[in-house]
Amino acid sequence: MLFARSSLIVSLSAVALALSACTSPMPPAPAQPAPPLQPVPPAQPRPPETPAQPVPPAAQQTPAAPAAIRFVPSTFAALPGWERDDLRAAWPAFMASCSVLAKRAEWKEPCGVARQVNADDEKAIRLYFESFFEPQQVIAPDGADTGLVTGYYEPLLRGARKKGGPYQTPLYKVPEDLLTVELAGVYPELKGMRLRGRLQGKKVVPYATRADIERASFTGKELLWVDDAVEAFFLQVQGSGRVQLTDTQETVRVAYADQNGHPYKSIGRYLVDKGELTMDQASAQGIKAWIAGHPTRQAELFNANPSYVFFKEEKLPDPKVGPKGALGVPLTPQRSVAIDASQLPLGAPVFLSTTQANSDIPLQRLVMAQDTGGAIRGAIRVDYFFGFGTEAAENAGRMKQRGSVWVLMPKQIPPAASAKPPRKS
Repeated sequence: MLFARSSLIVSLSAVALALSACTSPMPPAPAQPAPPLQPVPPAQPRPPETPAQPVPPAAQQTPAAPAAIRFVPSTFAALPGWERDDLRAAWPAFMASCSVLAKRAEWKEPCGVARQVNADDEKAIRLYFESFFEPQQVIAPDGADTGLVTGYYEPLLRGARKKGGPYQTPLYKVPEDLLTVELAGVYPELKGMRLRGRLQGKKVVPYATRADIERASFTGKELLWVDDAVEAFFLQVQGSGRVQLTDTQETVRVAYADQNGHPYKSIGRYLVDKGELTMDQASAQGIKAWIAGHPTRQAELFNANPSYVFFKEEKLPDPKVGPKGALGVPLTPQRSVAIDASQLPLGAPVFLSTTQANSDIPLQRLVMAQDTGGAIRGAIRVDYFFGFGTEAAENAGRMKQRGSVWVLMPKQIPPAASAKPPRKS
């Protein structure tokens, strides 16, 4: 039962006292390594549409509204693995979300109470979530209660500030002629939608595709130079990474700055459609192996994805801190995920029930929806952030599982009311 507003305020204070009294620390639960990937079978291609035949006026009817995403109230007892999850590992990520969410009226009180919770007391954290939140299971418009869960990570590349030797592949900063038009200024219903392009005379035309950019002279727009064109491509897919500069002996972070406006298209899907790989082989590792065996077709493959990402350089004062996601807060390894922010509320706690890569071993834990991505589209579509390093890269490359999602919302606040358009598009 949902509390009345006045009752909620009273119970917030009462439970806050109970939470602050829970102080017995528990040892952290050991993390389980994720095994390799068992890819999901490919979706069947959509058949071509048959041209519609004209309908006599008398027979015309008002078209039915498209099916909408549903949020079905649930309970914490119904969440698979909720009792086994060590919520202390999720608490720093939740507090990071609260640093943004607390500015919204509906989140001010629960985030305020969270500051009084003992971060080392797993029982106190569990009591907090069970007292102030209600799980809402996400059901897709087609009625499905599961969707695709993939993985991403923060890669490390080798590079230099100047071109030379092995450093021949540029990472570009945002070009001066790239325009971003916020459509909400003319059409409020398109809030969060952006149009990217460039001026050609008095017209705004589409910006260059990946193939156009690779062919054009972008001299002066280089941010850094790296030694591996394949890793540079996958850096764009991940959205951010680190570059170890051999000429200055420093490591910097390259963060997502903008994109050329063209839709992301999977090169793995391209190879499957061409009959070059099976879905079982189309992991990041499988794609890289195919490129190594077909070096003359590398440009063809990369240009199948017209999307191109531009970067900005950031300092790396603490290597333990992850890159910032679309919410504007650092991502927490294995506790942050990317979602479609037009479907789910960006920043909210999400309980994810899936399996580890290429495995039936359950992966059931509380995560925070703190990022978005060009390929992350749909109600139940999650990209799981594995963190930084070789192991993170291996796990992310093989992650392609089915999973269910529950959004945890403050009591009385419907999830749809908190959904915001993504920052990155």
